[in-house]
Amino acid sequence: MIFELSEEQLAVQAAARDFAQKELKPGVIERDSKMIYPTEQVRQMGELGFLGMMVSPEYGGGGMDSVSYVLAMEEISKIDNSCSVIMSVNNSLVCWGIETFGTEEQKAKYLPRLASGEWIGSFCLSEPEAGSDATSQRTTAIDKGDHYLLNGTKNWITNGGTSKLHLVVAQSDLEKGHRGINVFIVEADSDGVSIGAKEDKLGIRSSDTHTIMYTDVKVPKENRIGEDGFGFKFAMKVLSGGRIGIAAQALGIAAGAYELAVDYSKERAAFGKPISKHQAIAFKLADMATEIEAARLLVYRAAWMKDQHMNYDTASSMAKLYASEVAMRQTVEAVQIHGGYGFVKEYHVERLMRDAKITQIYEGTSEIQRLVISRDIVRNGNLYVPILPPTGVTV
Repeated sequence: MIFELSEEQLAVQAAARDFAQKELKPGVIERDSKMIYPTEQVRQMGELGFLGMMVSPEYGGGGMDSVSYVLAMEEISKIDNSCSVIMSVNNSLVCWGIETFGTEEQKAKYLPRLASGEWIGSFCLSEPEAGSDATSQRTTAIDKGDHYLLNGTKNWITNGGTSKLHLVVAQSDLEKGHRGINVFIVEADSDGVSIGAKEDKLGIRSSDTHTIMYTDVKVPKENRIGEDGFGFKFAMKVLSGGRIGIAAQALGIAAGAYELAVDYSKERAAFGKPISKHQAIAFKLADMATEIEAARLLVYRAAWMKDQHMNYDTASSMAKLYASEVAMRQTVEAVQIHGGYGFVKEYHVERLMRDAKITQIYEGTSEIQRLVISRDIVRNGNLYVPILPPTGVTV
């Protein structure tokens, strides 16, 4: 299948590419090395509409489709994955979750601030003993009549130190298991919210990742999203969409590393000719291009299915699984093509290699994606058969 992008989608892609090259690339190495949060760059992303791309214009967003969103994610991720993960969490998890499942009052109160970048959001699911096993929530939110009392610890929280709004997944009824889980909108300045130290990470080092502690935090009843017990379903649906964003990030990492490798291989000469003309390197480039294009089609297809209101759970898992594996393989190859230069920060590929690893871990590890995909295969047949677009639609 061939994706035919609209003029509007191509304009979004070009705007994101221009922003990434002109505003993100300068200083990206220093921000990564010193773990400097990209305050000015995030502010600009808000002004340009990259933090609320799919939010309805009614709430101050861009009203764009998921394909436009992944195009922008891919371009920004070629350059700065700390910025792209901030963008992904705010768009895919926080804004989309509130707009899709929140009340009108919740949407009107919070989405304009999030879409503009005035506020950044966090999605607080993972715990010290509840990462991949999202059903084992130790954080509790006990119904106290006119409010819930929230207690517990969340870790590995992206935007944890800068976000003004937390979507917190917590257990309200232990006897009901995952059917007793709820999700709450918690404002970060609420009494009882405390932020742990910033994690010193392998990659995406200028994004802020923290542990967040909640101690007797009073959460108004109106801040619960959905009916009582809806929290687990909320988390699974939001993560399914979020995987498309992370798949786009992984795609951007792979494509960015590939572009750098191609450029370097044309400039670097050995044995009397550019190394791109040596079969050992030329074949590497051919394999890289093929795998990246396959990943791109999976990512774009998952985004398109989401836009068509199809069931995209398995498609998003396939896209994230494959794109993240491709990102890891191709960044390693890009470093190899650069030789010794690939091992130093100046040439960017070593940073992309470090950034690639997290795409195999967060928003569902590669092992969890294989579990999701295999369960769908067993449930629906021996072979996953893709849903084709309706007649007359070009994909």
